[in-house]
Amino acid sequence: MFLKFIKDFALKKIIKKSLSGYKPVADSEIINSVGILIDESYFSDRESLISDLVANGINEENIKTLSFKERVKKKEVIEYCHYTRRDISASGVFTKEDVAEFINKPFDMLISYYDIEKAPLLLATIKSKAKFKVGFASVDKRLNNFMISSQVEKHAEFISELIKYLKILNKI
Repeated sequence: MFLKFIKDFALKKIIKKSLSGYKPVADSEIINSVGILIDESYFSDRESLISDLVANGINEENIKTLSFKERVKKKEVIEYCHYTRRDISASGVFTKEDVAEFINKPFDMLISYYDIEKAPLLLATIKSKAKFKVGFASVDKRLNNFMISSQVEKHAEFISELIKYLKILNKI
């Protein structure tokens, strides 16, 4: 518990320093590839989130997800890309290879699907090479290009609002 506090303190310091000079860059390209960053402690229905995006015209092959989990049980087998605090060094570097690959992939859009600020999630959003970042309005305004005021539990509402505004912006 104490080590978690120390690591979070170090990560928050790194995030604060990164946010001081951070400006998300807007891009006018059409969205083909989508990365989704999910906090699994509040939302675990990633399949329905993906199916909502597919129903709105985004190819399922172009959607990748990264989930943050507080804890992974010893006998739990996880088939998708995920990370925990243990997968982040004290200097803010992702040590897990598939997580680092997700962060460094230049997605056309990153959906930061969390509404409570946690240091590991904020760090992943900041370090992401995505061209257009979307998130919730309750999270730090400096992180995302576009914010939607909604609740995590209402994923259908979030996706419908997102698609509506992406059409207005001529991104899909």
